Amino acid sequence: MFPFYIFRAYDIRGKISVLTPELVQAIAQGLVQQYQQAGQTELVIGYDARLSSPFYAQLIAQVCRNHGLAVTELGCCSSPLMYYIARDFSGNGIMVTASHNTKSDNGIKWIIQGEPPSPEMIQHVAQQAMKAYQPAQKIPLQLLQNEVKSQYCLQYQQALLQDIQLKRSFKVVLDGLHGSAGHCAQFILNKLGCEVIALRCEANGEFPDHAPDPSQASHLEKLRHAIREHQADLGIALDGDGDRLVLVDENAHIITADRLLSFFAKICLDAHPQHEIVFDVKCSSMVRETVEKSGGQAKMIRTGSSFLRTYLSQSQGHAIFGGEYAGHYVFNDGRGFGYDDGLYAALRAMEYLSQFPQMSLSQLLQDFPDRCATEDTYVSTYQMNPKQLLQDIEISSQCLGAQLSKIDGVRLDFDGGFGIIRASNTGEYFTVRFDADNPLKLAEIRNQFVSMLRDRYPNIAQDILNAQ
Repeated sequence: MFPFYIFRAYDIRGKISVLTPELVQAIAQGLVQQYQQAGQTELVIGYDARLSSPFYAQLIAQVCRNHGLAVTELGCCSSPLMYYIARDFSGNGIMVTASHNTKSDNGIKWIIQGEPPSPEMIQHVAQQAMKAYQPAQKIPLQLLQNEVKSQYCLQYQQALLQDIQLKRSFKVVLDGLHGSAGHCAQFILNKLGCEVIALRCEANGEFPDHAPDPSQASHLEKLRHAIREHQADLGIALDGDGDRLVLVDENAHIITADRLLSFFAKICLDAHPQHEIVFDVKCSSMVRETVEKSGGQAKMIRTGSSFLRTYLSQSQGHAIFGGEYAGHYVFNDGRGFGYDDGLYAALRAMEYLSQFPQMSLSQLLQDFPDRCATEDTYVSTYQMNPKQLLQDIEISSQCLGAQLSKIDGVRLDFDGGFGIIRASNTGEYFTVRFDADNPLKLAEIRNQFVSMLRDRYPNIAQDILNAQ
């Protein structure tokens, strides 16, 4: 059977045992058709640190050239670097990456004329790939050497150096998590005059410690230890392809995405009052409250960085900043480039901090206190119909006095917190998250969801109750 499930809402991603060279070659046929239908003749191709990525990028490049497209190969690079260089190639680019996933995965994301594909466009590539797919014609997977092409890093570096102005230098611990963004990020921070303690900044597709996912607190222990050891001003952690950021303050305290989103929203609204700030359904009420208190307009949208970028680009400058709970931050305030770039977001935070010589990062963020919250919890569907379950919760919630949102799953906002349950785009599970002002309120909201599910969906209710 053709693996339609790897064609997700905003990219293609799956195990390399499924995303084989034969399938990558077939997907390339679908991508070529999409570029040609858009009247495009040129594009760039980059790839992340994964062992299979150089070969997969080579396969895609061959198919593109065979169909008359002019291809510029960027080598091993971050997704933000690919997005930036693609601007010189009519905004067309393909990135071979599975982002923060484990080393056993790979994936593909792309832009056409500067825009990410819609879910419908991704499904169209799936249909075309299915027609071209020839699984019997085995293509041996070649493990090629990663190639870093410094000229593209220099172009990207120059753009950031022209944008960012630091009024003082910082001692920074940079953790590249062995992804494709660390090398260039270290170079840029040095150029900005920072003292950089570099951890795992060499691309290594074996990911010897763990997956390149900075959203997992356990993955940041080396970074936090180095901050304490070197008495650094802050720590920066980038994911596998550099489009997500986690910041850690001088006390080695991890700054949650909600706090950073609120901070960036205030910075942007101070300069551009009454504009719109965009955030996804998994963000806490603190983000909305900060936006409204700062005189902005709060806009909640579905989860997915491509949806975020598309919304911002189509807002005609009205939406000046957007972010996601997963750690994607997009500046659209006349600075930045309209896409999610972990390093650029970190530099914007550092630039603002540099204006206050006596202030630390933790002091700067004290107006945005930590929330009592759960991380994303993944709960099996137990083969229940997700649409029916979400509909049942919607009906059951009507007597609770909560504000209902159905933008993406079911989100219920109570006084002092919220809960959300969403059906996964990629597997047979739900994503659940709770957030509140205090632990008692958090437990109360969680128990409301458990109560609504207990009778008809006891296994799911128990899993939510047991999750930490």
